[in-house]
Amino acid sequence: MLTALERGVKGGVWFALIDKVWSRSNLPAAFAKVRAKRGAAGGDHQTIGMFAQNLDANLEALSAALRAGTYRPQALRRVYIPKPGSRERRPLGIPTVRDRVVQTALRAVLEPIFERDFAPHSYGFRPQRGCKDALRRVDALLRAGYGYVVDVDLRRYFDSIPHQKLMARVRTRIADGRVLALIESFLKQGVLEGLEEWTPPAGSPQGAVVSPLLSNIYLDPLDHLMAQTGVEMVRYADDLVLLCRSRAEAEAALAQVQNWTAAAGLTLHPEKTRIVDLAAPGGFDFLGYHFERDRRRPERVRRWAREKSVQRLRATLRAWTPRLSGKSLSAIIVSVNRVLRGWFAYFKHTDTRWLFRSLDGWLRRRLRRMLLKRQKKHRRSGLGGLAHRRWPNAFFAAQGLFSLETAHAQACQSATR
Repeated sequence: MLTALERGVKGGVWFALIDKVWSRSNLPAAFAKVRAKRGAAGGDHQTIGMFAQNLDANLEALSAALRAGTYRPQALRRVYIPKPGSRERRPLGIPTVRDRVVQTALRAVLEPIFERDFAPHSYGFRPQRGCKDALRRVDALLRAGYGYVVDVDLRRYFDSIPHQKLMARVRTRIADGRVLALIESFLKQGVLEGLEEWTPPAGSPQGAVVSPLLSNIYLDPLDHLMAQTGVEMVRYADDLVLLCRSRAEAEAALAQVQNWTAAAGLTLHPEKTRIVDLAAPGGFDFLGYHFERDRRRPERVRRWAREKSVQRLRATLRAWTPRLSGKSLSAIIVSVNRVLRGWFAYFKHTDTRWLFRSLDGWLRRRLRRMLLKRQKKHRRSGLGGLAHRRWPNAFFAAQGLFSLETAHAQACQSATR
């Protein structure tokens, strides 16, 4: 298969693939990836540990069912996660462990085939690519003088992909009927929500292993259309921006996207899809960052963590630092540090240094209130004002609390050496 990928296959269409999916080497490798992600149990309540207890027999049963054509996916378990800064909740579908193994094996076979033709400005859910690569590209284009940005918002993209049109795109490369049937079975997979089970008429469920690949396959023609017309586009899954040098170019690019999405059965959010002139106040958000032109130095575009990203961090830290927490301070700091280090690793390129100082101070104040409560001292007693003296910044530093401000200063020093 690797040789064929390098040389190409006749007509660019693959006919015999199902044996690669159920092969004795692919399924164990797929389970290893599923176990590494440590996901929750699906609708059958079987955990990864339970599946692993009888691993060889479970994998052999999956292989036999795929060979015989009797494999059928089970219903997804529907859960909702909050959207930071909004009252809305994002729906997720959690497949069973057995289905995640099969989807991972299927993706391992399909991904190399479609990767060959994916556009270079697509960064989401692709090997050796990520959010930071997309952000670097946006930053480079802004520095190169692209002053107009078409901020495109696809409304409920994953839930609205038309099944028939998606399968038509898949068939441009895959002709193995059993593989096509397997993909369709995942698209038509039932959803278990409480005691009710229903089948979505469209979309590829968020949470399914194969959904990111299918979402990229469906938007790939748009990627190539923009490239052919000379528009600089940066896309991460369904988050995409078009960078242009003039308003006329931006309006023409937006019209192209509107026409393409309408024909593809997708909908643009009428309020969130807009043309941004970086010469005017406001800027735009992309992948957790906010980009806006510096008013004092108009030739420079600044970037910082957008408000929703900060709210998400604060919400996570609040959960770890309740005033009535029964955990020791050292245990809380270990958990908090894990969150802070991960957040800083992504947002360390923020231009606004005051943000790190502000977040550090906010977290220390929460920890001081927690310590005061443990000593049964209330701020109204007059001791609240002494909390800063009793537990100064140096105290938390000695306890090993991660400082965003200090880490940013060190990162800046390393960058200038």
